[in-house]
Amino acid sequence: MKQLTKIVLIIAGSISLALGLLGIILPLLPTTPLLLLAAACYVRSSSRLYEWLITNKYFGSYIENYRSGKGIPLKAKVIGVSVLWLSMGYTILNVVPLVIVKLLLFCTALFFSWFILKQKTLHKTER
Repeated sequence: MKQLTKIVLIIAGSISLALGLLGIILPLLPTTPLLLLAAACYVRSSSRLYEWLITNKYFGSYIENYRSGKGIPLKAKVIGVSVLWLSMGYTILNVVPLVIVKLLLFCTALFFSWFILKQKTLHKTER
């Protein structure tokens, strides 16, 4: 049973990692929480995958800084909120015809903006 749990956690972590990577491109997928979920799955199932994830040159530092309570770099916050609002604004104004869906997308953008901006800001001197 322990081996089955390990396999399930590796699969769940890999799916979470893939979705998190898609979240870099697609604004509705929350990148950081999915990467944190992948790290949590890997730390309980595969030390090799966990080490690879947190030492990855593209997003490993984001995971470590977030988990250690240092925060998110200001540049990542600005880019994240900007891309979120540009894509949501375009979708709301040009793609979705239903007012209720437009309102739902607007509220979703507000929530994720609030979530990103409420996180502690990591300053360059803290890295």
